[in-house]
Amino acid sequence: MNNLSGTQSIERAAPLSIRSLRALVRTMRPRQWIKNVFVFAAIAFSEGRLWYHQPLELLRVIGAFVAFSMAASAIYLINDLVDIEKDRAHPKKRHRPLAAGLLSPTVAAVTAAVLIVSVFPFAVWLDGDLDFALVLAIYVVVQGFLYSYWLKNVVIFDILIIAAGFILRAVAGAAVIDIVITPWLIVCMGLLALFLGIGKRRHELKLLEDGAGNHRRILEEYSIPLLDQMQAIVTASIVMAYSMTAFSAPVAPQKPFPMLMITIPFVVYAIFRYLYLIYQRDGGGAPEELVLQDRPLALSIILWGLTVLGVLIIFPS
Repeated sequence: MNNLSGTQSIERAAPLSIRSLRALVRTMRPRQWIKNVFVFAAIAFSEGRLWYHQPLELLRVIGAFVAFSMAASAIYLINDLVDIEKDRAHPKKRHRPLAAGLLSPTVAAVTAAVLIVSVFPFAVWLDGDLDFALVLAIYVVVQGFLYSYWLKNVVIFDILIIAAGFILRAVAGAAVIDIVITPWLIVCMGLLALFLGIGKRRHELKLLEDGAGNHRRILEEYSIPLLDQMQAIVTASIVMAYSMTAFSAPVAPQKPFPMLMITIPFVVYAIFRYLYLIYQRDGGGAPEELVLQDRPLALSIILWGLTVLGVLIIFPS
């Protein structure tokens, strides 16, 4: 009987352990690792086509993607620990594992610490001159601590810091293979990040309506008209910046004409499609989910990537 009782106890405990692990993985947000593809920007647009002629460099950038995914998961854990009470007042975020009581705060904190401690030796191994590790450290400090504990509550800065995270990803992708990233590329990615960040704030404000301030005080500083005006400015700026990049970036093939200009329609369509999803479908709260769930948006991004790849392979710069 004792043996039977012990077996039953193990059987009851196992599902709890599995549920806890699943809750931990959910809190680490693997779907949002898609944001870390920005580390590939520098090598994709590198002079000399490093991704084509030096495939080992591409492996290092893949390692950078893994490192940023580890760091990002640690930051999501920290952010959810900080916001656990506020998330319980949110109609959607209250279902997050920490807010819902499905994940122990201790487990989340220990996992975040392990990820941060382990990611830096890996970063140093990837790039011996420490440039990549330094950029990664700045990312962790700014996004994981300054943003989570302070800057997320400072109007305008809460959006700018999100954009800074994307720029740091791109810079890190250049640092890990010791190349210079074009300023136009940084401008494009910074503007794109602002575009996504403003859309996310707008979605939160509309979803929470009069209770926005109860969930996050900083939302009281915004209004739908203000965010719409910001979005209009940033949208126009993205199209202009990307067009300038396509026409004049050093890596852009210029013969028989600036060939990257044929990718501009894909960018314009993707931006317009995203705006449609924000304004007509009330999306924008989770950009990574829109990319994965909306087929026209995903297809436009894929076609853009394939077209850029084809141009860079076929035509000399």
